[in-house]
Parts: sequence; C-alpha cells; structure tokens
Amino acid sequence: MLKLKSVAIDTYKENVAYLHRDCPLYRSEGFQALMKIEIFIEGNGDPVLAILNIVDDTSIVKVDEIGLSEQAFQQLGKSEGVSTYIEPAEPPLSLKAVHRKISGEKLSREDFQMITRDILQNRYSKMEIAAFLVSSSHTGLDRDEIYYLTEAMANTGEKLTWGEPMVVDKHCIGGIPGNRTSMLIVPIVAAYGLLIPKTSSRAITSPAGTADTMEVLANVEIPIEEMKKIVKKERGMLTWGGTAHLSPVDDILISVERPLAMDSVGQMVASILSKKIAAGSSHLLLDIPIGPSAKIHQMHDAIKLKKIFEFVGDKLGLYIEVLITDGSQPIGNGIGPVLEARDVMQILNNDAEAPQDLKEKALQLAGRILEFDPKMRGGKGYETACEILHSGKALAKMQAIIKAQGAHHYQLKSDALIFEVKADKTGTVSQIDNLQMANIASLAGAPIDKFAGVDLIHKVGAKVKEGDTLYKIYATFQSDFEFARNLAVRDCGYQIASVI
Repeated sequence: MLKLKSVAIDTYKENVAYLHRDCPLYRSEGFQALMKIEIFIEGNGDPVLAILNIVDDTSIVKVDEIGLSEQAFQQLGKSEGVSTYIEPAEPPLSLKAVHRKISGEKLSREDFQMITRDILQNRYSKMEIAAFLVSSSHTGLDRDEIYYLTEAMANTGEKLTWGEPMVVDKHCIGGIPGNRTSMLIVPIVAAYGLLIPKTSSRAITSPAGTADTMEVLANVEIPIEEMKKIVKKERGMLTWGGTAHLSPVDDILISVERPLAMDSVGQMVASILSKKIAAGSSHLLLDIPIGPSAKIHQMHDAIKLKKIFEFVGDKLGLYIEVLITDGSQPIGNGIGPVLEARDVMQILNNDAEAPQDLKEKALQLAGRILEFDPKMRGGKGYETACEILHSGKALAKMQAIIKAQGAHHYQLKSDALIFEVKADKTGTVSQIDNLQMANIASLAGAPIDKFAGVDLIHKVGAKVKEGDTLYKIYATFQSDFEFARNLAVRDCGYQIASVI
C-alpha cells in the first residue's frame, strides 16, 4: 500500500503518477518509467489511469508514497494520505484499431467509439494519441470515417439543448490572422433576435482563437447553467467550449495537435462539427478562406472540403451553408488577442479608423445568417446587419453580453516592447504571407501573452515608400521580442512590387 500525495504539477490533459526510485514496488514488481498504471482505493469504484514517472527526490514523493499530478489527483477525488495500491494497466483494446490505421486500413464506427472512449478515460498516453493523429492524417480518413469520428467525439461529453427550433452558429476553419468576425456576428445576430450561443475554441496553431480574444473583454470560462441564463437573457454569448465539457475528447486531441502544429482535414472537420453538435446548433454558416498562404490554397480543394462538411452535417442533422471567401491576406489590423479585440470594438463603435475589411466581411456573414430566418426576405440580410451595426444596437448587445459574462479590462501596455518593420523599397504591397505573420505574432508571445502580437499598418494594394512602417510587433518579454524581431528581419512576410 502507498500513501496518496498531490504533486502540484499541471500536466495538461494527461494523468501522471510519480513513484520514488527506491520504492520497493519499483524494485521488485517491474514498474518502469512511462508505463501506464492504475491507482486503486478500496471501495472507491473505478481506478485512475496514469503514466508513471520515476523520481529521485524525496521532497517530491517519499518511498512509501504515490504522487499524482493535479488533474489525476482531482480525478481520484480523495485526500492526501489515503492508502492506495497500484497495478500495471492493461493496454487499451482500441489501440489495435490505431495499429490497423497506421497500416492504412479503414476503421469502423465501433473502432472510433472505442478510441474516443479510451482517450476520454485517460487510457492513452500522449504518445499513443499522437500515433492516432498522425496515422489518421498520413493515411487519411474517408468521409465515412470522418462522420464516425465526429459522431463519437460529439457523444463523449455534454450536449446542450436550447428548446428552440433554430439555433444558429458560425465557424471559420482558420488560418487567416485577425479574422475575428465571430465577435461582430454574435452581437449583430443576437440583437436581431436569433439564438446564437457561440462556443469558441482557443488557438491551436494561431496567435489567437475567438475565445482568447473574447477573454480580453469578458470571462469565457462559464459553467453550463450560467451559459443558459446568459443566452436566455441576451440571445447570444461568446464563451470557451472547453468549460462546458462539449466534445472533451477534442480538447485532449488539441493538446497534442498544438505542439505538433497539426491540423489535418479529417481532424479539423470532426473537431468543428462535434463541438457544434454538442453545442445544440441547428444551422451553421461555415467560412472557408482560400489563398496562397491560407489552409486551403485552391478552389477545387475548398469545394472538396465543402462537400465533406455538408456530408457529415447532413448525417448528423446539422444544416450547413458554406461560404468560400478571400484568404489572400490577414483580415483586420491586429493579430493577437488585445489588438484583435481593439479592432472589434472600433467596428462596433463605428470608429472611422476601424478596419473596413473585417467590418465588411462580418456584415456579409452576419447577413447570410440572418437569412436563415424564414421571415427574412432573401437578399435583405446584409442590409439588416448594416442597420443593426450602424444604429448602435450591436454595440449595446455586445456590452450586455460582456456584462453578463463578467467584464475584463485589458488594453495595450504603455511600456510594451515595440519593433517597427519597415519597407525596404518603394512600391506597392503585392502579397502578405498569412503563415509568416501568424508565426511572428506567436513568437512575440500571443496568445499566452494577450498583449503581444502584430499591428498591420499597410495591406495588399497600399503604396509605400522605402522606410515606411509596414507593421509593428508588440511584446512584453525581452526573449519573445527578440525571437519575433529576428524572424521578421529574416523574412518580414511582405512582398512589395517595384514601381515601374
């Protein structure tokens, strides 16, 4: 028997246990580092599974203790000092399906149900999850497999119901820095009266997700019951889906995808649609940007992706309308949470300095969502969205949502480290690399540092002179500042066509 100890380490979506090297169990029973174990407490029901780490410091765990990381300790739900016993864990049966996928086989609905269930129960290490993700990306998922995975992921957590026949939503597949249209669409659509309970993601490979940017203005980690109260009163919200336990397997997969910088088509479709199904959406407007440095480069690939989304949505009873949009450059001026939130509020305040490209795209998308309403005359959605924005109704609704969720107050720091990237010649900005701009903003610290990012001064088509500032890099920490600056010096992400 070993005494239970809490080890104050956040292992992020992975249960980890700590055993001292001099523990008799380690010496006599063949326990090894990185093996999976089960931790039992008499009469406590199901065991907790964890990855075993071996330590040599008795200040972490003594020889008669078993330490658990924060997540594993909370999952076990017992106090320190309780007697436990451990056993080697059996490999999850679903791992055989992963091995078959690695060999290029097609998996069944039951395979995906078993895989997602075992992942949710912490039966997979992050290495095994990575094997599943890489095999699914490398050998590919056909449209039936994507449907099976989406369905299985949606069924792993809570499912919200709103008691209304139409629950609208909007999502972008990502890849375009600054594309923060959701934070404009939600107040416009909610002010009109349609129900739009927007649960958003945090960044996977980008400098900010919608939840990261909304968190600049308001609390986004809200329990389900509080969400329901907010939506009932305001007709809309902008929250992080992770708090609501919607498709929780998706959050676990994202925790592995992020460091691998992975975002394969099958996983992307399953991630997006499983969250929408779990959130209770009935109608979804999906934005697929295309461009040289977007996630999707060619129209034929966008159309192929559109058909996959529509197929899976139809199988799951979700009406999807797909818009293929211009993804040739960043949208808006700010890249990074605080800078993006500034852009949003400028537009809602009808500020003359607000980025017009972001404003126009948001109005177009909001107009299409308003036309989901059978009472809205075809072609009148855009006009109605413009009226709601220009009249101040959208701003009032956003302020009400912020107040209901709990206001936050972030603004650019006056002592921020700033580097101005300047044009090396006179000409016209002909191209901006989305991925490079996102990388620069991420190296500056975004989204972990909400104040960090990139502020664009000139966009494609702008005439510049040698020495003009193309954009500014903002950072809080010197090391982040140096990383971002050095990358921008090597490749600023802009192409300038010389004046003929």
